[in-house]
Amino acid sequence: MKDKSEQEKNVMTMVPAYNTEFEYADDKVVLLEPKLKSKFLKKHLLPRMKRSHYKIHLDDYGTFVWKQIDGNRTVFDIAVQLEEHYGDKVEPVYERLGMFINMLAQRKFITLN
Repeated sequence: MKDKSEQEKNVMTMVPAYNTEFEYADDKVVLLEPKLKSKFLKKHLLPRMKRSHYKIHLDDYGTFVWKQIDGNRTVFDIAVQLEEHYGDKVEPVYERLGMFINMLAQRKFITLN
């Protein structure tokens, strides 16, 4: 079993890519998570529902990170950009970003290559 620091190092070398729909609201990113995943339920319940997605509003830091994801930059590259833009406000940047990226990956908002 890998220890936590080894997993974080592995995450830093990975390249995140979008795996969900999103939109902008007041210059911030809003992730759209489908309420229904089953094809059967989508077919029968979705037409009766008011909204088809949950909306997850990201803060300034999350929005900045989301905008840096382009399918080419590694998580480490994004961490460097985040640190340059926000300075000491995001310390410890690597741990925080690693946790945020892992959360996005677990919820299937991004894929890590």
